[in-house]
Amino acid sequence: MMHKRSDDDGIISSSSGNGRKNTKFLEEVQTLQRHVHHLEEQNEFLRAQLYAEREQGTGFKNLTRLYEEGYHVCPAHFARSRMGDCLFCVSFLNKENKTREEM
Repeated sequence: MMHKRSDDDGIISSSSGNGRKNTKFLEEVQTLQRHVHHLEEQNEFLRAQLYAEREQGTGFKNLTRLYEEGYHVCPAHFARSRMGDCLFCVSFLNKENKTREEM
């Protein structure tokens, strides 16, 4: 019977070794899941930022094009024909350009 008892002890110690391996494996999986979640959040943020930059860039290009075609882009006279340069439009375009560069 002592021999059988040592076999049982071997099974118990073997299964507890597997239990520790399983626990370690589960901990690694949870760590990876947290890391993946963090990367997905970061990816979503970066995509939103890129989209906003593209949208703002497109808007700025459109305003610049309108100004070059002879229209006001300043809030006071927006879309009205202009004769010569407009200090307000130029100031507005310069301000918008500086804001874009800071992003």
